[in-house]
Amino acid sequence: MDSLKTYLRRAASDTVACLRFYSRLPIPPLPFERQPFAMLDFDRAIIMLPLAGGLIGGIGGLALAMANALHLPPPIAAILGLAALVLATGAMHEDGLADTADGFGGGGTVARKLDIMRDSRIGSYGGVALVLSLLLRVAALGNLAGQGVFRAALVLVAVAAVSRTLGLLPLVLLPPARTDGAAFAAARPSPQVLACALGLACLVGLLPMAAGLALRPLASGFFCAGLAAWAVTGLAKRQIGGQTGDVAGAAQQMAEIAFLLAVVAETAV
Repeated sequence: MDSLKTYLRRAASDTVACLRFYSRLPIPPLPFERQPFAMLDFDRAIIMLPLAGGLIGGIGGLALAMANALHLPPPIAAILGLAALVLATGAMHEDGLADTADGFGGGGTVARKLDIMRDSRIGSYGGVALVLSLLLRVAALGNLAGQGVFRAALVLVAVAAVSRTLGLLPLVLLPPARTDGAAFAAARPSPQVLACALGLACLVGLLPMAAGLALRPLASGFFCAGLAAWAVTGLAKRQIGGQTGDVAGAAQQMAEIAFLLAVVAETAV
């Protein structure tokens, strides 16, 4: 019994740590936390990222449902749901996508690409990447909301969990591209930790089945999201020879887009 309590306390603490790292939610220190504001342990606590990601996705799902309760049409509900999700996370993954697009698109050398990625300003490549990302996600979410708001809300929970976990793929498969960045300072997740996290992500990703969504669209979403994150990882290896936090953000964004588009493609009538 004591070991179970210890395990549950650690799991809850790791989930809260992931929530603090991956969102802007004002979470105060909780009684079961030993070091509430310590750096996230990417080689242990990250196993609970799918649960934290699902909770973050639930914020967007709740906003989507509230918009629907106000009788707003699905496209507007989708915009508000995605806006709530972006606000909750501080647009951290969107920022990574923009910086990666600018660096890979505008730099001629590895050093120049990394310099551009570190620059806080957004260039043409980054701006276009952001616009396309938002448009694709809003369009896909609006389509799903038209099929059923509860289903769309649960898909948002699922994709938030799955895509954030797949955003770890570059961190596991590639070395840090810099020796002075956050990605270098943080402990890299091991393949075993990533495998455990992906297993939990798959469980969270099945939640839309409670709203009547079949397994096939979800399986397509899982596959396409994984393929997208793997493609970003391969691109980063060719472009800068490694990974950064921005690359992880870009992998998450591409995985999220691929998941949503795959589900829409399988369910559109």
